[in-house]
Amino acid sequence: MPVRISQPVTILAAHKVTTAEIADDIRAHHPDHPRLGAILRVIDNCGVDSRYFTQPLTADTITGTAPIADRVRRAFADGLAMAEQAARRILDEQGLQPADVTGLITTHATGWAVPNLDVHLVHRLGLSPTIRRTALTTTACAGGAHALIRATEQALLHPGSHVLVVAAEVLSTSYNHADTGIEHMIYKALFGDSAAATIVSSDPHGPGLQVDADGLFEYAMPGSLDYYAGRIDSTGLHFDSTKQASGGAKQAMPAVIDWLDGRTVDTPVIHPGSRPIILDTATALGMTEHDARHSLDTLTTEGNLGGVAVLRVLERTHDDPPAAGAQALVVAYGPGFTVSALHGAWTN
Repeated sequence: MPVRISQPVTILAAHKVTTAEIADDIRAHHPDHPRLGAILRVIDNCGVDSRYFTQPLTADTITGTAPIADRVRRAFADGLAMAEQAARRILDEQGLQPADVTGLITTHATGWAVPNLDVHLVHRLGLSPTIRRTALTTTACAGGAHALIRATEQALLHPGSHVLVVAAEVLSTSYNHADTGIEHMIYKALFGDSAAATIVSSDPHGPGLQVDADGLFEYAMPGSLDYYAGRIDSTGLHFDSTKQASGGAKQAMPAVIDWLDGRTVDTPVIHPGSRPIILDTATALGMTEHDARHSLDTLTTEGNLGGVAVLRVLERTHDDPPAAGAQALVVAYGPGFTVSALHGAWTN
């Protein structure tokens, strides 16, 4: 019997930051950059109008010179606060008490902490001390989909499960003026902060995406180890990429198509990593911009939310639900270039 993924709840960070504000900030900090004009044009065309940061753009931990220890502590504290809020809301909306939760899968890559989100949430939410836990700390942009895979496996293995999935990312912690490459400038405009939570249940009744063991896919693309990578130095956390990375989705999609093996996709839930990533994925599936509208709308109004992003797109899909029985594909990409995907049927 398939398991069901309920409608996620997303918490956006408190401070809305427009692309115009980020462009002004880059001008102020890099007035003599030899490619400033090109950078500003690319940022203006990246498909993001606004995003949300946990701290104001002027905060020392974002555009200032706060040391790495301060940046990391602030990022984890802010991510944990959003994660707790998202988790409490999903439990309330699903009518669950902490004692009802049998498993916890967390994903969080932007604020180093030991213990991580999973242990903190056990204490904050009053979850069972013997709950089954998995903490994903380096899956980054693929984190939401990867967490859903692990939660689905757990729910399939243990009938009667209610597995809490929580993702939180404070990507503003990588907003760093020590990075002057054009790709880093783009990431300043691309990323946003948020958290999301959902329940994966072995109770198939109710609206959501139903998935079974055949609907799970993971892929680490050969030769892609350096496509996307995190880096830490004395100035903070940095996110690097190669020229080949921008075409990663197009390169990886043949493996996804082979795995689908003729199964249809009526509803795509695509990680909004960038506009090209969304459209390359939709095109490979034979789908249009309208089909991918929830991913494109998320990118425009909230940016790339990292591991939270695909949960946010799934939440939007619930608000504009496909017909019962529609075949849905959830697909997200992570570093170097990895794919985490789920295929299942929609139920209303």
